[in-house]
Amino acid sequence: MAQAQAQQPDLGVPGTLQAVLTAEQIQRRVTDIARQINGDYVGKTVYIVGVLEDCFVFVADLVRQIELPVICQFVKPETQEVQRGETGGTGTTEIFFSPEVYVKGGDVLLIHGLLQTGVTTEFLHRNLLARGAKSVKICALLDRQASRRVLLQPDYFGFLLDEKYVFGYGLGAPNLGRNLPYIATTKEAAARSNAK
Repeated sequence: MAQAQAQQPDLGVPGTLQAVLTAEQIQRRVTDIARQINGDYVGKTVYIVGVLEDCFVFVADLVRQIELPVICQFVKPETQEVQRGETGGTGTTEIFFSPEVYVKGGDVLLIHGLLQTGVTTEFLHRNLLARGAKSVKICALLDRQASRRVLLQPDYFGFLLDEKYVFGYGLGAPNLGRNLPYIATTKEAAARSNAK
């Protein structure tokens, strides 16, 4: 009797799913990261600041394995082009985030699902220190170092990533596919990436 083929879930993401990281690989790495955090923050309260939207599943799994007091907050950064002067000369990009977070005197762990250019992360890092955080460390499930535009390395990370198009485990494509329990790409996106 032939084995039935597993049905691809209909997540609204066009293309044929191709696993990049399995749910088991992710859970093992989340456990390892939590073990490191538990050792590094002994005797402290960890102020988790999750960067939405891509981090929410990672944060949920990670905080349940942190065996220390945890204060969990989330921010959503947004960028806005700002024109300078009356002539509308070359503008700059400003980063804003909401809601306000309270971190004064705290040991902050800034968490990303996917760390890419580092520009927003660097801004948030500086901003949290300016708000009175005692320390700020960076944690990312996925680290796409090839996209980095600033000198910045996470203190904790799960996996280095080369794929340009991924979704699942909280990451969206751009908003769909977040409910997939593993990290995936599509065969079509992988083929385009390999052709370059």
